Amino acid sequence: MLVEGRHFLPGADPGALGHKALAVNLSDLAAMGAAPRWALLAISLPAVEEAWLAAFSGGFFALAERYGVDLVGGDTTRSQLITIVVTAMGEVPAGLALFRAGAKPGDDIWVSGELGAAALALVHPEIADAARRLHRPEPRVELGERLRGLAHAAIDVSDGLAGDLKHILERSGVSATVSYAQVPRAASFRKLGNPELEKDCVLSGGDDYELLFTAAADRRGDLEGLSRELGMPLARIGSITPGEPKLSVLDEGGRPLPYRGGFDHFGEMSAAK
Repeated sequence: MLVEGRHFLPGADPGALGHKALAVNLSDLAAMGAAPRWALLAISLPAVEEAWLAAFSGGFFALAERYGVDLVGGDTTRSQLITIVVTAMGEVPAGLALFRAGAKPGDDIWVSGELGAAALALVHPEIADAARRLHRPEPRVELGERLRGLAHAAIDVSDGLAGDLKHILERSGVSATVSYAQVPRAASFRKLGNPELEKDCVLSGGDDYELLFTAAADRRGDLEGLSRELGMPLARIGSITPGEPKLSVLDEGGRPLPYRGGFDHFGEMSAAK
């Protein structure tokens, strides 16, 4: 669900909204290793504006065509705010779906792409690369499908690296240690020279829609080969450890690094425990 004033500002580009509305749902399918097939679209609008609808539809259907997704139903109504609800459905071979549960002690923790750019765009909307990541995220559909049989657990980074990794830990009943220095981050941060903003965006910022997953240490070669084959950076950022669910983030000297938790729609950013 994308709600005006909560997920996007009034006057947002309708083409980008159409793209993002579908992309964030395809990202959820990718995190389960599923191939996208169908989508339902429900939308409420203050008024019918043909130019707005044409641009929104253009963004939505361009992405749908890329991944062979058919729009098979939905609903429309009138409201004061624009609200967009997409339900995406996909297929995965029996027994190969990826879940948040399944991470095992000794697993490596991996993440695709770079983190923090989308959150940076909320602070610096003038940075073009960051704004593009926020408004037109790329779902990692092919990567998700290729992680079947490789990853033990997976999730997409929608509410922040720390918060989403904690979901894996809670569902899997394990702990984790992450090396902050190994977490890939957007190049734009180097120009800003603001390490606190960088850390907050990289660890706690949302809307990256990269895939975060765990895999056995003996699959490192396979994942490095997959990274080269797809032309997509995959970074090993930490490891799964036994114990009650807890996430420790360490700085370059191996010292605990304080951080904020993930985004909560019904509260403020949760504090790290």
